Formats: sequence, C-alpha cells, structure tokens
Amino acid sequence: MRHQKKRGMKLGTDASHTKAMKKSLVSALLANDRIKTTLPRAKAIRGDVDRVIAWAKKGDLHSRRLAIAKVGDKEIIREIFEKAAQGMWADRNGGFTRIMKLGPRKGDNAEVAIIELVTEPVKPKAKKAAKTEVKKVEKVEAPAEPEAEAEATEAAE
Repeated sequence: MRHQKKRGMKLGTDASHTKAMKKSLVSALLANDRIKTTLPRAKAIRGDVDRVIAWAKKGDLHSRRLAIAKVGDKEIIREIFEKAAQGMWADRNGGFTRIMKLGPRKGDNAEVAIIELVTEPVKPKAKKAAKTEVKKVEKVEAPAEPEAEAEATEAAE
C-alpha cells in the first residue's frame, strides 16, 4: 500500500495547480536563466529543470518531446537544445541549477531565493597530495621569518 507516500511537494495547492505552477516556473527559468521565487518552489522545480537539461544533452527526438511535454513551450525547448548542442553543459554531469537564499520577504516573511542556471565550466578538484605539500612548505618557512625580524632589529640598534 502507498499510504503517506505522496510524490513531490504539494506547495499548499491541489495537484493541478501545483503542476501548472511548476511548469510556469520551469519555463520562466529556462527562458531567463535566473528567477526569484520562494525557497520551497525553487527546490521543487530544481529536479525538473535538471531533467530537461539532461534531455537536451541527449538531443534525440524522444527527449525533445518529453521536454516539450514538461515545459509546454517549443521555442524555449529549441533554445535549450541549441545551447546543449553547442556544449554549454557538456562537461557537467548534473547540478545544472544553483539556489541562493536571499532571506525573508517583507510582506509575509516567506523565505525568498534566486534559482539560476549554472553556466561556468566544472573545475576539477585539487588532489590531496598537492595540499599536503603546500602545508609542509608553509610550516618550514614560518620559523624563518621571526629570525629574520630579530636580525633586522639588531642591525637597526
């Protein structure tokens, strides 16, 4: 039985309103690359946007039809598929969106956030061995500086 196993966030509305609201937010984000909304709404559409971009990276007809069904606007989907074909997200395996909290809204104290598409390339993480070598070099150089200061003060006297 599926008791208490609802799928996704309801966002305080019935299912049809939630679906329409999410479709509208996803299309607005894909059209503008950045939108300002409440934090729960931003978290609710994050997966849908990532899924559409993953379909765009795949680039076949079935993926295009799935994306049009999810967003509802053929022009926006055409632009996203062109960006993906140019390699905008070629090196990124996921995490195509970023959510930044802005704080509470003045009117109703709702938590507001900006959700945006990530466009910068992925930076490879530094290896752990390189970090330890840097720390060892810093520890060796640190005691040498006070001796140089002491010699400079003696020479000045």
